[in-house]
Amino acid sequence: MTSIKNIKPLGFTWETQDPFLFCAHHADHYPVGQENLGPDASLLKGRPIGQDFELRDGWRMYHGQDVPGFPSHPHRGFETITIVTEGLVDHADSLGAAGRFGNGDVQWMTAGKGVQHSEMFPLLNKDGDNPFELFQIWLNLPARSKYVDAHYSMIWSEDLPIFEETDDNGNRVKVTIIAGALHDIIPPKPTPNSWAADPENHVAVWTIKLEADGKWEIPAAVSEANRGMYFYQGDSLLVDGREVLSGNAIELDAGNSVVIEARGEDAYLVLLQGKPINEPVAQYGPFVMNNQREIMETMNEYQRTQFGGWPWPRPDQVHDPAKGRFAQYADGTVEER
Repeated sequence: MTSIKNIKPLGFTWETQDPFLFCAHHADHYPVGQENLGPDASLLKGRPIGQDFELRDGWRMYHGQDVPGFPSHPHRGFETITIVTEGLVDHADSLGAAGRFGNGDVQWMTAGKGVQHSEMFPLLNKDGDNPFELFQIWLNLPARSKYVDAHYSMIWSEDLPIFEETDDNGNRVKVTIIAGALHDIIPPKPTPNSWAADPENHVAVWTIKLEADGKWEIPAAVSEANRGMYFYQGDSLLVDGREVLSGNAIELDAGNSVVIEARGEDAYLVLLQGKPINEPVAQYGPFVMNNQREIMETMNEYQRTQFGGWPWPRPDQVHDPAKGRFAQYADGTVEER
């Protein structure tokens, strides 16, 4: 009996299942950086600056004018889980918090009742290219948590637990565990008001690398959970014996274990799992509420208050190039790595 419920192609943003809203995968091979931390390349050769999503020459500016990334913009009613596997992100927000993270770090941000933030991608390397890869997962909040105080926390790469196993033929699987226990390995706690904070919701966020010709059995969870596996890089994958090509999402029955086998090349996947919130979703851009009345109230409130305003000198705030990885929280606490 197969555990596969559905297979569909990945889009620019990946379609996910409740309690998740979507996942965005950004992979850019940025060139040498300049003094302003932007690319040492002309931005005038046909790039729609401010709305550059075309992957021209292997990279995009997104909404950035000089530095690639996403200048200040609001969120309400959900969470972002930002996994940066390569490169760096400069964070700033309307609470006065800031940070620089990447190369394996994860930022977990609860937007709650409202926050502005910016996510810029500083190109710090002036002597060579600046490769970059980021996954941003939008995790919904239930109605009872949509107006909680905004909050963000860092899960540094050094603190992320790793599960590794070698199959009978010597091929390894490596699972980075961001949320959701795997066997007896438990990751750091998520933000306090997250749907993932209650273990009974069985939320899991894992990144998986399975070596070519490797085989691994993903353990069962609970049948009430939704489980999706996103095969974004590799050749092909056998899922309970059925071939799936790279570039596809596989919806699975979470109540059953499933055996995956990589064919041809190493396989890279993201697994998202959780019990559904089972509430109506009304979304307008960066606002995710339960109905259109709440969306209108949110838009009106943002126009009036700007969710506290923007305390930084520029909407595309970047930090001192000499700084390493750090997090400065709204209460003034600073972590440095």
